[in-house]
Amino acid sequence: MTTTIPGPDGRPRCRWCAAAPEFLAYHDSEWGFPVHDDTRLFEKLCLEGFQSGLSWRTILAKRENFRAAFRGFDFHQVAHFTEHDVERLLDDAGIIRHRGKIAATINNAQRAQDLVRQEGSLTAYIWRFEPDAAQQTAPQSASTSAASIALSKDLKRRGWKFVGPTTVYAFMQAMGLINDHVDDCVIRAAVGHARDSFVRPGR
Repeated sequence: MTTTIPGPDGRPRCRWCAAAPEFLAYHDSEWGFPVHDDTRLFEKLCLEGFQSGLSWRTILAKRENFRAAFRGFDFHQVAHFTEHDVERLLDDAGIIRHRGKIAATINNAQRAQDLVRQEGSLTAYIWRFEPDAAQQTAPQSASTSAASIALSKDLKRRGWKFVGPTTVYAFMQAMGLINDHVDDCVIRAAVGHARDSFVRPGR
């Protein structure tokens, strides 16, 4: 089986983006491009946690509902959610109604606030775990890595929930800490250029 499929313009894309109609735009414009924004990083960690046991298509289809339900994933607001908010969210058919994952999102918002106080920003903290070139795996050949295991372990030590190494690896793929587009994918070069020009926090 080839690792790519032709896109609507005839150029090759990672094969996974043919699995659902909404995947192509996500693949071409978001997946793998480096992110320097605390809110987006927090959102993605939360959504990857909600995806656990489910498909990304399910989460992507509900992403705007999640954003509305969780105040745009502003963790300073989510950190103040109460049990009343948990019950409200459990009644929200637009999201995944899983008490443990909802509670974890609120907990993680509080932990994100702690982390910002300690490290300056979520962005600065997350990008410390970017693997160097020698640690990069072949594109889409793994579901975890040494870097994702290290980040998962440290987040758990800090009290975060639903941040296992597979979840964290998917997060790192999506947020541009690695370029996991397959070699022949036309977007791989665009992501590579974006990563080359991306200014890492503290550097």
